[in-house]
Amino acid sequence: MRRVLLAFLALVCAALPAAAHEVRPAYLEVTETDPGQFAVTWKQPVLDGRRLKLDPVFPEGCTRSRERSEIAAGTLIQRWDMACDLSTGHIEIAGLERTLTDAFVRVNRLTGDDLSTVLRPGALQLDLSSPTGAPTATYFRIGVEHILFGYDHLLFVLGLILLVRPRQLLPTVTAFTVAHSITLAAAALGGITLPGPPVEITIAMSIALLGAEAIYRVRGRDTLSQRKPWLIAFGFGLIHGFGFAGALSEIGLPKGAEVLALLLFNVGVEAGQVLFVGAVLLAVFLATRFARMPHAPARFVAAYCIGIVGAYWAIERIVGVLTT
Repeated sequence: MRRVLLAFLALVCAALPAAAHEVRPAYLEVTETDPGQFAVTWKQPVLDGRRLKLDPVFPEGCTRSRERSEIAAGTLIQRWDMACDLSTGHIEIAGLERTLTDAFVRVNRLTGDDLSTVLRPGALQLDLSSPTGAPTATYFRIGVEHILFGYDHLLFVLGLILLVRPRQLLPTVTAFTVAHSITLAAAALGGITLPGPPVEITIAMSIALLGAEAIYRVRGRDTLSQRKPWLIAFGFGLIHGFGFAGALSEIGLPKGAEVLALLLFNVGVEAGQVLFVGAVLLAVFLATRFARMPHAPARFVAAYCIGIVGAYWAIERIVGVLTT
């Protein structure tokens, strides 16, 4: 039985290593520097070294100059100057309809009548002649998507579930929630930040550690993580909060509604986390009740998978830092 489970483990682990943070929003900011002159910043995710082939389209007659680009933290950043009349017409994102990605668009005008909206596959254009409000409600959706498609965060939560006993689950997950909420708010509102690469490496190492600790539990070895899992959850939760803040910094917070947008993003993260924990517990119940899956071997396989994937991500991210 254990050989069969380990074979399944190999298949699952092979599909996971490149999957962290695959769904992130694109971001377009257009700032008027002089009448009819704009500075443009365009950010889009890079997946497996390839960009999503998204391109902003401006009204006819707009001309670009001084174009430059760079890739940083898995994001292609393009900047250029533009001469244009943006009082009428539309801005759209070509190629957005072929993705699951949203695109935040901001137009900052000298007159103060700024525009901001979220474009998605079902809403591809920003009307430059119609006023818009701050798209704060969208931050809830972004928070949900970030946790559900951020497989490194999900694996950490899964590791916590495997590590703790049933009575420890609620305080442990609560400690993780409180910790990452603290650093997310501190980074988003207080400007307290850490460099992205060390944060991502530490997150990957935290996953590998939880995998090892969960294996120790299956084998009956007593450790500090098992006696006080809330302490481990809180400590690494502080680091994961900086990871959430890094994703939020790519799109920023809407002017005048920073606190509300941050609150909605954090609530979205927590909602996604609750959905994931509920799905895992339901799967465990169904597997043990109806499929009669052996409990200990299943925990062993899951813990091993978490540890292997966490170690892979840590090595991959360290190599990425050393080679750039």
